[in-house]
Amino acid sequence: MRILLKNGSVFSGGEPSPQDLTVENAFVSAVFDCTGFAVFPGFADVHVHLREPGFSYKETIRTGTLAAAHGGYTDVCAMPNLDPVPDCTANLAPQLDLISRTALVRVHPYGAITRREAGEALADMAGMADRVVAFSDDGRGVQSEERMLEAMREAKRLGKIIAAHCEDNSLLRGGYIHDGAYAKRHGHRGICSASEYAQIGRDLRLAAKTGCSYHVCHISTKESVALIREAKRAGVDVTCETAPHYLLLCEDDLREDGRFKMNPPLRERADREALLEGLCDGTIDMIATDHAPHSAEEKGRGLEKSLMGIVGLETAFPLLYTELVQKGVISLGKLIALLHDNPCKRFRIGGGFPQSCTVFDLNAQYGIDPDAFLSMGRATPFAGRTVRGRCMLTICDGKIAYKDPDFTTDV
Repeated sequence: MRILLKNGSVFSGGEPSPQDLTVENAFVSAVFDCTGFAVFPGFADVHVHLREPGFSYKETIRTGTLAAAHGGYTDVCAMPNLDPVPDCTANLAPQLDLISRTALVRVHPYGAITRREAGEALADMAGMADRVVAFSDDGRGVQSEERMLEAMREAKRLGKIIAAHCEDNSLLRGGYIHDGAYAKRHGHRGICSASEYAQIGRDLRLAAKTGCSYHVCHISTKESVALIREAKRAGVDVTCETAPHYLLLCEDDLREDGRFKMNPPLRERADREALLEGLCDGTIDMIATDHAPHSAEEKGRGLEKSLMGIVGLETAFPLLYTELVQKGVISLGKLIALLHDNPCKRFRIGGGFPQSCTVFDLNAQYGIDPDAFLSMGRATPFAGRTVRGRCMLTICDGKIAYKDPDFTTDV
């Protein structure tokens, strides 16, 4: 059987070209008229929280991967802050089982760097190495320099990436939003930028010493951009990501609402401008969503008491296309590199084109409505924002993972 995508504008590297695409050995036979639509390689998100096992009231692998497909993603890398924490093969097994039975797109689990993500003894990295995409203690910075050095040496030996959430706990001081003008004006406790970039500086030094492949998660400060830019010039094997909310928002956009609370927090306008500069000059290699669903109750406690994290899989492309491509900040080809080419190359993921692809109507204009999300999470600071770009179809490994209800086909 096969799926035929007719008359689409195909982006598979370089300039788009009008052509028909055939997905061979598909699971159904179907013909889709893609006239006026763009066809892209399936996007890859290297920073997603699927919450299962352990926290299925927030999200499940099924709902999270359905949301991913709805956003055009065919590959997601699942963070290890789960229960049990995947810190050995036995604790990784329940997650792998759920993935095999319920995932609608490819899910690549992270293994933890340390046992229980507690920052002390190393996880069984060797035992998990052939089953995980990389190692991370995301949600927690590894506080011990000695432990991170040990982890990097082991990752180097195993040929795996260390993907670090960089946060120096000694500098947090109970903060929960950026330590800037908004925090001072409204009486909130702030998180200083140094809590992020100080640990990045430490890790870059260790990565240079060990030769480890090192990836920095969700950078948010101008100092982080500068440190990574200099490390790349010095030959350190480092890549990094930022997220749509850090590129499009800053502390000026904060509201007294849990939808604006995430970690790292929204920083200052100068930080946002530095991130955009880093995106354009290649310092920032990829954009990840840090999709972090919580229950409505957990996000409904206001800016101070809500849990940190927002959802992003279903809004990333339309937001970035509308705010960055249509406004001339970056080209559409550059955006596809940030969402597909670069993460797939660095993390060695992806399923081949067109066996895995996504179709977008770039002319569709609509307001972001959390009630229309397929994720169980609803918290987004972009609710109500008008965007362009609607996902019409996502195919993963020859299977239709998502189809817009209005996208008709001749079967």
